[in-house]
Amino acid sequence: MQAGTEADVIEMFGSWVCSYASGGRLAEVPVDVMSYTEAQELFFAAPLDGYYCDGKLYGLPNEFNLEVGGALVNPALFEGKDVPYPPVWDTMDTLREQAAKLSEFDGDTMIRAGHHFVGGDGLPFLLLEGILEQGGTYFAEDGKHFNFDTPEAVATIQLLVDMAQKDKLVDPVLFNGEANQPYDGFFAGVVASSFIGSWAAGQGLVNYPDFEFDYVNTPILFGTQRKFAADAGWGKVVSANSANQEAAWKLVEFMAAEQENALTFNGTTGTIPALKALVDNPQGLLEQAPWVEPTFKLLPDGEYLGNVTDRDKLFYEIIYPAVLQALQGSMSAEEAAQTIQAQANEMVDTAP
Repeated sequence: MQAGTEADVIEMFGSWVCSYASGGRLAEVPVDVMSYTEAQELFFAAPLDGYYCDGKLYGLPNEFNLEVGGALVNPALFEGKDVPYPPVWDTMDTLREQAAKLSEFDGDTMIRAGHHFVGGDGLPFLLLEGILEQGGTYFAEDGKHFNFDTPEAVATIQLLVDMAQKDKLVDPVLFNGEANQPYDGFFAGVVASSFIGSWAAGQGLVNYPDFEFDYVNTPILFGTQRKFAADAGWGKVVSANSANQEAAWKLVEFMAAEQENALTFNGTTGTIPALKALVDNPQGLLEQAPWVEPTFKLLPDGEYLGNVTDRDKLFYEIIYPAVLQALQGSMSAEEAAQTIQAQANEMVDTAP
Protein backbone atom coordinates (compact mmCIF):
# COMPACT_ATOMS: atom_id res chain seq x y z
CA MET A 1 0.00 0.00 0.00
CA GLN A 2 2.96 2.32 0.42
CA ALA A 3 3.27 2.68 -3.35
CA GLY A 4 -0.31 3.93 -3.61
CA THR A 5 -1.13 1.50 -6.41
CA GLU A 6 -3.30 -0.91 -4.42
CA ALA A 7 -6.82 -1.98 -5.44
CA ASP A 8 -9.85 0.08 -4.47
CA VAL A 9 -11.28 -2.76 -2.37
CA ILE A 10 -8.84 -4.84 -0.33
CA GLU A 11 -9.38 -8.08 1.57
CA MET A 12 -7.70 -7.62 4.95
CA PHE A 13 -7.42 -9.53 8.21
CA GLY A 14 -9.43 -7.57 10.75
CA SER A 15 -6.75 -7.52 13.43
CA TRP A 16 -4.55 -5.50 11.05
CA VAL A 17 -7.14 -2.86 10.20
CA CYS A 18 -6.54 -0.33 12.96
CA SER A 19 -2.79 -0.22 12.33
CA TYR A 20 -3.40 0.57 8.65
CA ALA A 21 -6.14 3.05 9.55
CA SER A 22 -3.88 4.90 12.00
CA GLY A 23 -1.40 5.36 9.17
CA GLY A 24 -4.02 7.03 7.02
CA ARG A 25 -4.14 4.21 4.49
CA LEU A 26 -7.81 3.22 4.81
CA ALA A 27 -11.01 5.10 4.06
CA GLU A 28 -13.75 5.40 6.66
CA VAL A 29 -17.08 3.70 5.92
CA PRO A 30 -19.49 6.47 4.85
CA VAL A 31 -22.44 6.80 7.21
CA ASP A 32 -24.85 6.57 4.28
CA VAL A 33 -23.40 3.13 3.53
CA MET A 34 -23.46 1.84 7.10
CA SER A 35 -23.03 3.29 10.58
CA TYR A 36 -21.32 1.39 13.38
CA THR A 37 -24.68 1.03 15.14
CA GLU A 38 -26.21 -0.48 12.02
CA ALA A 39 -23.23 -2.79 11.63
CA GLN A 40 -23.66 -3.99 15.21
CA GLU A 41 -27.12 -5.25 14.28
CA LEU A 42 -25.73 -7.27 11.37
CA PHE A 43 -22.36 -8.60 12.56
CA PHE A 44 -21.03 -10.34 15.67
CA ALA A 45 -19.05 -8.04 17.97
CA ALA A 46 -15.69 -9.84 17.92
CA PRO A 47 -15.06 -9.62 14.17
CA LEU A 48 -16.73 -6.23 13.73
CA ASP A 49 -14.78 -4.43 16.43
CA GLY A 50 -11.48 -5.14 14.72
CA TYR A 51 -12.68 -2.77 11.99
CA TYR A 52 -13.77 -0.07 14.48
CA CYS A 53 -10.90 2.22 15.42
CA ASP A 54 -11.05 5.38 17.55
CA GLY A 55 -14.78 5.73 17.01
CA LYS A 56 -14.64 5.19 13.23
CA LEU A 57 -15.62 2.18 11.11
CA TYR A 58 -13.08 1.21 8.45
CA GLY A 59 -14.56 -1.90 6.85
CA LEU A 60 -16.90 -4.87 7.16
CA PRO A 61 -16.00 -8.43 8.23
CA ASN A 62 -16.71 -11.72 6.48
CA GLU A 63 -15.12 -14.13 8.95
CA PHE A 64 -15.37 -14.82 12.68
CA ASN A 65 -11.87 -16.02 13.55
CA LEU A 66 -12.28 -18.48 16.42
CA GLU A 67 -9.59 -20.56 18.12
CA VAL A 68 -11.41 -21.62 21.31
CA GLY A 69 -14.38 -23.74 22.30
CA GLY A 70 -13.79 -26.78 20.10
CA ALA A 71 -11.67 -29.86 19.56
CA LEU A 72 -10.98 -32.48 16.93
CA VAL A 73 -11.74 -35.99 18.23
CA ASN A 74 -10.59 -39.34 16.84
CA PRO A 75 -13.12 -42.17 17.38
CA ALA A 76 -10.49 -44.87 16.88
CA LEU A 77 -8.58 -43.65 19.94
CA PHE A 78 -11.72 -43.67 22.11
CA GLU A 79 -12.35 -47.38 21.54
CA GLY A 80 -11.96 -49.54 24.64
CA LYS A 81 -11.30 -46.53 26.90
CA ASP A 82 -14.69 -46.41 28.65
CA VAL A 83 -15.23 -42.88 27.36
CA PRO A 84 -18.42 -41.95 25.45
CA TYR A 85 -18.06 -41.00 21.79
CA PRO A 86 -18.65 -38.41 20.58
CA PRO A 87 -17.78 -36.84 23.92
CA VAL A 88 -20.10 -34.33 25.58
CA TRP A 89 -17.82 -32.24 27.75
CA ASP A 90 -20.19 -30.03 29.75
CA THR A 91 -17.58 -29.16 32.38
CA MET A 92 -13.82 -29.04 32.66
CA ASP A 93 -14.00 -31.76 35.32
CA THR A 94 -15.68 -34.08 32.82
CA LEU A 95 -13.15 -33.28 30.10
CA ARG A 96 -10.21 -33.82 32.47
CA GLU A 97 -11.55 -37.10 33.82
CA GLN A 98 -12.38 -38.55 30.41
CA ALA A 99 -9.37 -37.25 28.49
CA ALA A 100 -7.02 -38.68 31.13
CA LYS A 101 -8.30 -42.13 30.17
CA LEU A 102 -7.37 -41.46 26.54
CA SER A 103 -3.67 -40.81 27.17
CA GLU A 104 -1.42 -43.80 26.41
CA PHE A 105 2.07 -44.57 27.69
CA ASP A 106 4.99 -46.85 26.95
CA GLY A 107 6.49 -47.02 30.40
CA ASP A 108 6.78 -43.39 31.47
CA THR A 109 6.75 -42.06 27.92
CA MET A 110 3.50 -40.67 26.55
CA ILE A 111 2.86 -42.12 23.10
CA ARG A 112 -0.65 -40.69 22.67
CA ALA A 113 -2.03 -37.51 24.19
CA GLY A 114 -5.57 -37.62 25.54
CA HIS A 115 -6.17 -33.89 25.02
CA HIS A 116 -3.59 -31.69 23.28
CA PHE A 117 -3.98 -27.97 23.97
CA VAL A 118 -0.34 -26.85 23.86
CA GLY A 119 -0.27 -24.76 20.68
CA GLY A 120 1.00 -21.34 19.74
CA ASP A 121 -2.54 -20.00 19.43
CA GLY A 122 -4.20 -22.37 21.89
CA LEU A 123 -2.25 -21.43 25.02
CA PRO A 124 -2.57 -17.64 24.59
CA PHE A 125 -6.28 -17.80 23.81
CA LEU A 126 -6.90 -20.15 26.75
CA LEU A 127 -5.09 -17.70 29.03
CA LEU A 128 -7.19 -14.78 27.81
CA GLU A 129 -10.41 -16.80 28.08
CA GLY A 130 -9.64 -17.82 31.64
CA ILE A 131 -8.92 -14.24 32.65
CA LEU A 132 -12.16 -12.96 31.13
CA GLU A 133 -14.34 -15.75 32.52
CA GLN A 134 -13.14 -14.94 36.04
CA GLY A 135 -14.16 -11.32 35.57
CA GLY A 136 -10.66 -10.01 34.95
CA THR A 137 -9.04 -8.05 32.16
CA TYR A 138 -5.64 -8.38 30.53
CA PHE A 139 -5.34 -4.67 29.75
CA ALA A 140 -4.06 -2.06 32.19
CA GLU A 141 -6.12 1.04 32.95
CA ASP A 142 -4.60 2.98 30.06
CA GLY A 143 -5.93 0.39 27.60
CA LYS A 144 -2.49 0.10 26.04
CA HIS A 145 -0.30 -1.68 28.57
CA PHE A 146 -1.06 -5.11 29.99
CA ASN A 147 -2.02 -6.55 33.35
CA PHE A 148 -1.12 -10.24 33.40
CA ASP A 149 0.28 -10.43 36.94
CA THR A 150 -3.16 -11.09 38.42
CA PRO A 151 -4.94 -13.84 40.39
CA GLU A 152 -7.06 -14.59 37.31
CA ALA A 153 -4.03 -15.13 35.08
CA VAL A 154 -2.25 -17.25 37.68
CA ALA A 155 -5.36 -19.40 38.24
CA THR A 156 -5.69 -20.00 34.50
CA ILE A 157 -2.05 -20.96 34.06
CA GLN A 158 -2.29 -23.24 37.10
CA LEU A 159 -5.33 -24.97 35.60
CA LEU A 160 -3.38 -25.68 32.42
CA VAL A 161 -0.39 -26.87 34.46
CA ASP A 162 -2.61 -29.26 36.42
CA MET A 163 -4.11 -30.64 33.22
CA ALA A 164 -0.63 -31.48 31.98
CA GLN A 165 1.20 -32.47 35.17
CA LYS A 166 -1.54 -33.95 37.38
CA ASP A 167 -4.08 -35.26 34.86
CA LYS A 168 -1.43 -36.12 32.27
CA LEU A 169 -3.69 -35.13 29.38
CA VAL A 170 -0.61 -34.15 27.39
CA ASP A 171 3.15 -34.26 27.79
CA PRO A 172 4.17 -30.66 26.95
CA VAL A 173 7.73 -31.74 26.17
CA LEU A 174 6.66 -34.21 23.48
CA PHE A 175 3.47 -32.44 22.36
CA ASN A 176 3.64 -28.68 21.89
CA GLY A 177 3.74 -25.96 19.24
CA GLU A 178 6.93 -27.32 17.72
CA ALA A 179 6.68 -31.11 18.08
CA ASN A 180 3.47 -33.05 17.41
CA GLN A 181 1.54 -29.80 17.01
CA PRO A 182 -2.23 -29.94 17.72
CA TYR A 183 -3.14 -30.26 14.03
CA ASP A 184 -0.24 -32.41 12.85
CA GLY A 185 -0.26 -34.66 15.90
CA PHE A 186 -3.98 -35.29 15.61
CA PHE A 187 -3.85 -36.39 11.99
CA ALA A 188 -0.72 -38.43 12.70
CA GLY A 189 -2.89 -40.51 15.04
CA VAL A 190 -1.03 -39.68 18.25
CA VAL A 191 -3.64 -37.32 19.74
CA ALA A 192 -7.13 -38.45 20.78
CA SER A 193 -8.57 -34.95 21.10
CA SER A 194 -7.00 -31.70 19.99
CA PHE A 195 -8.02 -28.20 21.12
CA ILE A 196 -8.03 -26.14 17.94
CA GLY A 197 -10.19 -23.88 15.78
CA SER A 198 -12.81 -25.32 13.44
CA TRP A 199 -10.62 -24.39 10.46
CA ALA A 200 -8.67 -27.55 11.28
CA ALA A 201 -11.70 -29.71 10.55
CA GLY A 202 -12.15 -28.16 7.12
CA GLN A 203 -8.46 -28.44 6.35
CA GLY A 204 -8.41 -32.01 7.62
CA LEU A 205 -11.22 -33.09 5.33
CA VAL A 206 -9.21 -31.82 2.38
CA ASN A 207 -5.80 -33.12 3.42
CA TYR A 208 -6.91 -36.38 5.05
CA PRO A 209 -10.14 -37.41 3.26
CA ASP A 210 -10.04 -40.99 4.60
CA PHE A 211 -9.37 -40.02 8.23
CA GLU A 212 -12.48 -40.43 10.40
CA PHE A 213 -12.92 -37.66 12.96
CA ASP A 214 -15.42 -35.21 14.42
CA TYR A 215 -15.35 -31.68 15.79
CA VAL A 216 -17.00 -31.12 19.19
CA ASN A 217 -17.38 -28.37 21.78
CA THR A 218 -15.03 -27.93 24.71
CA PRO A 219 -16.32 -26.52 28.01
CA ILE A 220 -16.06 -23.17 29.74
CA LEU A 221 -12.89 -22.89 31.81
CA PHE A 222 -14.34 -20.99 34.78
CA GLY A 223 -17.86 -20.20 35.96
CA THR A 224 -21.03 -20.59 33.94
CA GLN A 225 -20.74 -17.88 31.27
CA ARG A 226 -18.30 -18.28 28.41
CA LYS A 227 -16.23 -15.20 27.66
CA PHE A 228 -13.40 -15.23 25.17
CA ALA A 229 -11.21 -13.01 23.05
CA ALA A 230 -10.89 -13.45 19.30
CA ASP A 231 -9.00 -11.99 16.41
CA ALA A 232 -11.10 -10.09 13.89
CA GLY A 233 -11.15 -12.28 10.79
CA TRP A 234 -10.97 -11.56 7.08
CA GLY A 235 -13.13 -8.83 5.61
CA LYS A 236 -13.19 -5.91 3.18
CA VAL A 237 -11.72 -2.41 3.41
CA VAL A 238 -11.28 0.46 0.96
CA SER A 239 -8.00 2.22 0.24
CA ALA A 240 -7.78 5.89 1.14
CA ASN A 241 -6.18 6.32 -2.29
CA SER A 242 -9.22 5.02 -4.16
CA ALA A 243 -10.66 7.42 -6.72
CA ASN A 244 -13.87 5.36 -6.72
CA GLN A 245 -14.96 5.57 -3.11
CA GLU A 246 -18.71 5.41 -3.68
CA ALA A 247 -18.54 2.37 -5.95
CA ALA A 248 -15.95 0.69 -3.74
CA TRP A 249 -18.10 0.93 -0.64
CA LYS A 250 -21.14 -0.35 -2.49
CA LEU A 251 -19.07 -3.38 -3.45
CA VAL A 252 -17.92 -3.91 0.14
CA GLU A 253 -21.49 -3.77 1.39
CA PHE A 254 -22.56 -6.13 -1.41
CA MET A 255 -19.86 -8.70 -0.54
CA ALA A 256 -20.03 -8.57 3.27
CA ALA A 257 -23.54 -7.54 4.28
CA GLU A 258 -25.67 -9.26 1.63
CA GLN A 259 -26.53 -12.71 2.96
CA GLU A 260 -26.18 -14.60 -0.33
CA ASN A 261 -22.75 -13.15 -1.04
CA ALA A 262 -21.53 -13.63 2.53
CA LEU A 263 -22.64 -17.26 2.22
CA THR A 264 -20.53 -17.62 -0.90
CA PHE A 265 -17.46 -16.42 1.00
CA ASN A 266 -17.94 -18.56 4.11
CA GLY A 267 -19.17 -21.62 2.24
CA THR A 268 -16.30 -21.55 -0.24
CA THR A 269 -13.63 -20.91 2.39
CA GLY A 270 -15.20 -23.13 5.06
CA THR A 271 -15.01 -20.33 7.63
CA ILE A 272 -17.24 -19.17 10.47
CA PRO A 273 -19.53 -16.30 9.44
CA ALA A 274 -19.28 -12.81 10.88
CA LEU A 275 -22.80 -12.09 9.59
CA LYS A 276 -25.44 -13.05 12.16
CA ALA A 277 -28.01 -13.93 9.50
CA LEU A 278 -25.95 -16.92 8.36
CA VAL A 279 -26.13 -18.39 11.86
CA ASP A 280 -29.84 -17.66 12.13
CA ASN A 281 -30.40 -19.36 8.77
CA PRO A 282 -27.51 -21.83 8.54
CA GLN A 283 -28.78 -24.46 6.10
CA GLY A 284 -26.88 -23.22 3.07
CA LEU A 285 -23.63 -22.82 4.97
CA LEU A 286 -23.86 -26.20 6.72
CA GLU A 287 -24.33 -27.95 3.40
CA GLN A 288 -20.88 -26.70 2.45
CA ALA A 289 -19.12 -26.50 5.82
CA PRO A 290 -20.91 -28.67 8.41
CA TRP A 291 -17.95 -28.55 10.80
CA VAL A 292 -18.65 -24.92 11.75
CA GLU A 293 -21.97 -25.74 13.43
CA PRO A 294 -20.50 -26.43 16.92
CA THR A 295 -19.12 -22.89 16.94
CA PHE A 296 -22.48 -21.17 16.52
CA LYS A 297 -23.45 -21.24 20.20
CA LEU A 298 -20.17 -19.54 21.13
CA LEU A 299 -20.21 -16.56 18.77
CA PRO A 300 -22.34 -14.10 20.81
CA ASP A 301 -19.97 -14.48 23.78
CA GLY A 302 -16.80 -13.35 22.02
CA GLU A 303 -15.11 -9.98 22.16
CA TYR A 304 -12.40 -8.52 19.98
CA LEU A 305 -8.85 -9.21 21.14
CA GLY A 306 -8.11 -5.49 21.17
CA ASN A 307 -5.07 -3.44 20.25
CA VAL A 308 -2.29 -5.63 21.64
CA THR A 309 0.52 -3.69 19.87
CA ASP A 310 2.04 -6.72 18.13
CA ARG A 311 -0.28 -9.71 18.18
CA ASP A 312 2.18 -12.30 16.88
CA LYS A 313 4.96 -11.21 19.22
CA LEU A 314 2.61 -11.24 22.21
CA PHE A 315 1.28 -14.70 21.38
CA TYR A 316 4.27 -16.56 19.97
CA GLU A 317 7.25 -14.89 21.67
CA ILE A 318 5.81 -13.91 25.05
CA ILE A 319 2.69 -15.81 26.22
CA TYR A 320 3.27 -19.18 24.59
CA PRO A 321 6.90 -19.66 25.75
CA ALA A 322 6.15 -18.60 29.33
CA VAL A 323 3.08 -20.82 29.73
CA LEU A 324 4.92 -23.70 28.06
CA GLN A 325 7.74 -23.38 30.60
CA ALA A 326 5.16 -23.55 33.39
CA LEU A 327 3.58 -26.65 31.84
CA GLN A 328 7.02 -28.25 31.54
CA GLY A 329 7.79 -27.48 35.18
CA SER A 330 10.63 -25.01 34.75
CA MET A 331 8.71 -22.10 36.30
CA SER A 332 5.65 -21.66 38.49
CA ALA A 333 2.32 -20.26 37.36
CA GLU A 334 3.10 -17.08 39.30
CA GLU A 335 6.50 -16.74 37.62
CA ALA A 336 4.94 -17.30 34.20
CA ALA A 337 2.37 -14.55 34.81
CA GLN A 338 5.09 -12.17 35.99
CA THR A 339 7.24 -12.97 32.96
CA ILE A 340 4.38 -12.32 30.56
CA GLN A 341 3.56 -9.07 32.35
CA ALA A 342 7.12 -7.76 32.13
CA GLN A 343 7.78 -8.79 28.54
CA ALA A 344 4.39 -7.66 27.22
CA ASN A 345 4.77 -4.19 28.68
CA GLU A 346 8.35 -3.95 27.44
CA MET A 347 6.96 -4.73 23.97
CA VAL A 348 4.51 -1.83 24.30
CA ASP A 349 7.14 0.60 25.55
CA THR A 350 9.64 -0.23 22.80
CA ALA A 351 7.18 -0.40 19.91
CA PRO A 352 7.96 2.02 17.05
